[in-house]
Order: sequence, then structure tokens, then C-alpha cells
Amino acid sequence: MPVIRLPLGIEHHPEALDRAAQQGLVEIVREIVGEAPLYTPVMPKTGKPMSVRMTNCGLLGWVTDKERGYRYQETHPVTGNPWPAMPAQLLELWSTYAQCAKPPEACLINFYADDAKMGLHQDRDEEDLEAPVLSISLGNSCLFRIGGLQRSDKTSSVRLQSGDIIVLGGEGRLAFHGVDRIYPGTSTLLRNGGRINLTLRRVNR
Repeated sequence: MPVIRLPLGIEHHPEALDRAAQQGLVEIVREIVGEAPLYTPVMPKTGKPMSVRMTNCGLLGWVTDKERGYRYQETHPVTGNPWPAMPAQLLELWSTYAQCAKPPEACLINFYADDAKMGLHQDRDEEDLEAPVLSISLGNSCLFRIGGLQRSDKTSSVRLQSGDIIVLGGEGRLAFHGVDRIYPGTSTLLRNGGRINLTLRRVNR
């Protein structure tokens, strides 16, 4: 399907991944989670648990806790082990869709239960803000909300389905975005429902 241009030049690639490719990524995620288990992150300062569970793969992983806040680090915050290596399949998707010569250093894996959400936020903990952010949807559909460069800017929404890819680059690299809701029962990809979101990022310049 043709790419859909969203506000600020954000790219939506509907049905970028066929069923077989989606299943392959789910198996890869299962292997990663076996090595780097999902955990529940908490918000800085307040310590309030987020509604998603997460883990990472790649040289670096994005983490958050009450004491030190948002950051990247080389080890899992619970096990203390290095993150699993970035799988070749994800590097290939980055090469195809991100159009960035520098490889991603982190892939944040978020698991959304059917009642999970993600508030409006910017991806701005990286030093390299010229490299895009690549987001892959697997499992149940979600309502993805996109704003501007200020939290108060007007927002619009798009429904993302399993296999869709979003690229936040250029002017849209720092656009506020979030997930307002998950649509239960809209995909049979994950045995127990829910949604997986893979977010690939370049961290260092």
C-alpha cells in the first residue's frame, strides 16, 4: 500500500508487514523476552507504574525509574544483564523504512494489555535527533494520536493495525504522540491478545 503522509511529514506505512513477517517478529520478541524479561517501568519522581510492560534489545535500552528518570543504559534494570543483540530482521526494516545510514542502537519493546495506554510524549532522550524513529505495530489495533511540537498543539488520530509501520523523521521527529486505546479482539497474531510495539532509535550522534 502507498505511504500515507501524516502531519509534520510523519509517514504511515499501512500493512507494511505481511502475516508471515509479523509472526516472525513475534517469535523474535519471544526470544528477546526470554533473555530480557518484560518489566513494569515507573514514572520519574512519582514512581507511578506505567500501564505498559517493556524490555529492549540492541546496544542500549530505554528505561525509567523514580530516582533517575528517563535514560538509556546498557543493561536490563532488573537482571543487570546486557540487552540482547539487535536482530537482523529489525536492522533490515530500519534500512528499508528509516532511510538512515546510521544503524539503530536501541529497540524499545512495549507490550500493551487491552486496557493499556500511552500518554502524549516526545521521543527526545536521544543525542541524535536527526535520525528518525521507526515504530512497528504487532497484534491488536490501537488509536494512535499525533500532535505538534508543543504539548498544547492540536492533535489528530489514526488507527494502526498489526503490520503497520510509522516513521517519525524530519520535522515530525519531535512530534508529540501517544496511544489512546487498544481495540481488543482485532488481531489473532498474539495468543493472549494485546499489542506489541517495537520502537527503533538511534541514540548517539
